[in-house]
Amino acid sequence: MKEDILHNLALINNRIKNSCEKSGRNIDEVKLLLATKTVSADHIKIALENGQALIAENKVQELKEKYEDLKNIPHENHFIGHLQTNKIKDILKYGVTCVQSLDRLELAEKLHQRLLTENRTMNVLIQVNTSNEKSKFGIDPSEAIELTRKISRYSTLKIRGLMTIGLFSAETEKVRSCFKILKKLQQDIIRENILNLEMKELSMGMSGDLETAIEEGATIVRVGTAVFGPRIYPDSYYWDEDNKKA
Repeated sequence: MKEDILHNLALINNRIKNSCEKSGRNIDEVKLLLATKTVSADHIKIALENGQALIAENKVQELKEKYEDLKNIPHENHFIGHLQTNKIKDILKYGVTCVQSLDRLELAEKLHQRLLTENRTMNVLIQVNTSNEKSKFGIDPSEAIELTRKISRYSTLKIRGLMTIGLFSAETEKVRSCFKILKKLQQDIIRENILNLEMKELSMGMSGDLETAIEEGATIVRVGTAVFGPRIYPDSYYWDEDNKKA
């Protein structure tokens, strides 16, 4: 399995490199985030011990289960799933440094209050539903600027950019339109000159569409299956709001 993971990592990093060259971008502008949902701690260790440093979980339970095995290996852990307010204390306890899926004011308020009590700050990305699918979480693009403005008032939350989950489609141009929406939204927010935020990060693109995402400005691409192998269920299962078993 180690050989497979290292081989796959080499392939992914080469895809990122080639896409950056094609797009005229510096490869240092694009970070590889390993989406580790359903991946064992032992397999994650292989990646972390061979040059990777950025991982992310979708489920708080998995974050907790793997924490002890991974805590002594230098890495950064993001949270990319739908976060319930009653799980906030857990993501703070188990080493999350950035919540990429902040999509509602209630969550921002509860997160802020918890951070205040712990005298901490947290990096966040605003999740936007660019595909307009009811099965996806994320704020509607038309409401994203106002939400960003409101969240920026919380001193403990450091907005670093935006995140989206593109359309699950084999039609590249339909997927590309989702990424274009996020890029345009980034530029619109920058023009608003809102205090207490950065708009440097665009987290978009996964195993099947990372080239398109990089072409459209992604700074973080989230890759799981192309490194660790296929899961029991397709990616859409894990992101589906209506699937309560996810």
